[in-house]
This record gives sequence, structure tokens and C-alpha cells, in this order.
Amino acid sequence: MWKAVPRLLAAHHYLVLGTADGEGRPWATPVFYAADGDHRVVWVSAPDSRHSRNIAARPGVAITVFDSSAPIGGAEALYLQATAEAVPDDDDARGAALALLNARLPAGHQLGPEDLGPLQPYQAVITQHYVLIRGGDTRFDNVTDARLAVTPPARTPEEKP
Repeated sequence: MWKAVPRLLAAHHYLVLGTADGEGRPWATPVFYAADGDHRVVWVSAPDSRHSRNIAARPGVAITVFDSSAPIGGAEALYLQATAEAVPDDDDARGAALALLNARLPAGHQLGPEDLGPLQPYQAVITQHYVLIRGGDTRFDNVTDARLAVTPPARTPEEKP
């Protein structure tokens, strides 16, 4: 089931970011993202946006990645638990985040540091991955949709992380 994680992270452009403020009031927002491997995603947001303020107050986030145009009964989804924060304010970290995003942006729409203005790169380090198991999947005993926690396969000593 792990194979769905890198495939879905690469296939989609938007995620739904679930945050909560200091009092625990929830907020969800879509953001354009780029994946950095299987354990980190980056995006650009205004620090004064509600979700960015929520991250500053409470960095634990929930993320969903899915295709909203999938037909009924054909959905695939990732559910991610993560810790989010602004990308460190140094040229290397910000440049690396922008390079990831630019690799997904169409020609002529790439972002340079000068294009950010009031925007800030953000990152979420993923601590747990789940995949959607559709109701009635014959591999599982589930009548309704469910989430299955998945982990990456073990690496051999020759493989680098």
C-alpha cells in the first residue's frame, strides 16, 4: 500500500491543509504544494493568512491529498499528520523550497525570491501517512471507507535515505 504515497504526492497539485488556532478552532484551506520526497511538502502563503497564523500558534496539522474530479467509487486519497512551520529565513532553505515549487509550476510562472513580496515558504514534515481504503475493498474487511496507516518499506544498507 505504501506505493500509493509517492504516486499520489506526485500526481496532484493541491492539498487541503487542516489547522487549528490557539483555542483549537479548526480551519481548512487548499494550497498548491510540492513534495520533497515522501516526508515533506512545501507551499507559499502569507504569514497573516488564517492558516499561517494557526501554524504559528499550533504547528500540528492534518493534510489530505486527493483528486476532487474522481468519479464516485474511484477515489484515492492520502491523509497525512505533520508538523508545519515557516521555512527557515535563510537563502539556502528558501531557495530549495522555491526550486521544489518551481519544478511544478508551468513555464513563465516560476518564483524567484524577489517575487515573494509578503509571502513566505512553509513546510510540513510528515510524521504519519495513511491511505484511503474504499468501502468494500476485497483485500480488507471494511464495508465503509477507512484509513490505513502505511510506512515506507525497509531499506537495504546499500540504499541511502
